[in-house]
Amino acid sequence: MSGAEGKQLEAGAEGPRMHMSDGNASREKPTRQEQPLVRFGLGLANWSEQWFPDPLVFALLGVVVVFIVGLILHQSPAKLAIQGGKSFWALVPFTMQMVMIIIGGYVVASTPLVSRAIRALAGIPKTPRGAIALVALFSMLTSLISWGLSLIFSGLFVRELAHRVKGMDYRAAGGAAYLGLGAVWAMGLSSSAAMLMATKSAMPPTLFNISGLIPLTQTLFLWPSIATTAILIVLSVLVAYLSAPPAERARTAESYGIEYEPILSRLEVRRKPGEWLEYSPLLTILVAALLCWYLVDVFRTSPQGALAALDLNTYNLMFITVGLLLHWRPKRFMRAVSDCIPATGGVLIQFPFYAVIFGMIVGTGIADALAKLFASISTHGTYPLLVATYSAVLGVFIPSGGSKWVIEAPYVLQAANLHQVHLGWVVQIYNASEALPNLVNPFWMLPLLGILKLKARDIVGYGMLQLMVHIPVVFFLCWLFARYIPYLPPMK
Repeated sequence: MSGAEGKQLEAGAEGPRMHMSDGNASREKPTRQEQPLVRFGLGLANWSEQWFPDPLVFALLGVVVVFIVGLILHQSPAKLAIQGGKSFWALVPFTMQMVMIIIGGYVVASTPLVSRAIRALAGIPKTPRGAIALVALFSMLTSLISWGLSLIFSGLFVRELAHRVKGMDYRAAGGAAYLGLGAVWAMGLSSSAAMLMATKSAMPPTLFNISGLIPLTQTLFLWPSIATTAILIVLSVLVAYLSAPPAERARTAESYGIEYEPILSRLEVRRKPGEWLEYSPLLTILVAALLCWYLVDVFRTSPQGALAALDLNTYNLMFITVGLLLHWRPKRFMRAVSDCIPATGGVLIQFPFYAVIFGMIVGTGIADALAKLFASISTHGTYPLLVATYSAVLGVFIPSGGSKWVIEAPYVLQAANLHQVHLGWVVQIYNASEALPNLVNPFWMLPLLGILKLKARDIVGYGMLQLMVHIPVVFFLCWLFARYIPYLPPMK
């Protein structure tokens, strides 16, 4: 990936569009050929661009709201402030783990091997609808491996298809590329909530006391979880295929003034003797071999089996090792990392403020009060729907599955224990429902938009369409499967 693409990531959705002529200025308004639902979605996107504040504002607002809630619940102002401040750095390990997911996904997606795979896949579809459906499918399949990988892979895939498939609607393809993060990412291996609950070192002690350790076999690999994921993938691909505009009504990449750029760029020529090791694969091979040796031992010696060894640290190390090997030369690997760093800024600065919210909730009586409230207004049968609704609504204001789960988990899981609802399925209810707002929330779109040279308003209309279809399906599945999974006591 070129250095220019790294700058595009930094510019994100607000950066200037490249290669545009004055004649394309009218594209900001929906054309008459667009369906009413698409126009409605674009109207919402235009509104949000004018009135939707930066996600950091929601994090700061959350601190204030929780403080006020604490006062209403008769908590001491001093205690709220002290418990919040004490927790400011409590999520540092988890924050770095989230950053490494983004970096790991980026370095793997930008390797020459993956780039060749993208070009090969781009040669398969022959029609615009087929191309958009294929983008949707691979966006979701790669998100089950890593949401960081999905964003970068899908963006590069759309850019390659825009060059090859004439008449492909660039907006619909961009919306399909974002489906991985908006539909099923949290049901896959980079699920922040599931990985956190399976990683004792990343879990705050107060949360561990409530839920104990919840291995991946009780979350991601439950049969209802696998069934839900499969249903959502099929449904999302079908909606993407049926909603794709025909070629005569499409707004292509060319209509946006976006020119084709090859995925790969060659390394510059080595000019200094001291750069020899930067261009040599020798150190890469030695270090990667050492890390592979360690990873094999981790899985081989895990007392609870290989799946129990797959926590956040192991998962991230696997991606870094694969990226190191596939880039082959340290120079190329470091360039990919440098290109990716701007996309991690929101995570780095916002998670400490989410930790303040967490500290005020669990360090005072707020968690117990909310747990009792959840228990009092729900039954064993209605509790899954309450969690799904609450998680989806909260996701509009806190667009981060990991940090939001840390805030929500103490009272949600405590109430689940009271109602004797399977704790692992509660995690999956959260995962399936909290991803819904991502379909229209621009926070995690930035890496994808930087590659596509679009703004959120250009693709969020298709996200809105998917959201309207997903909400009833997700809520029904969360409620249905909760009826058939027996409760298990916390594993201390």
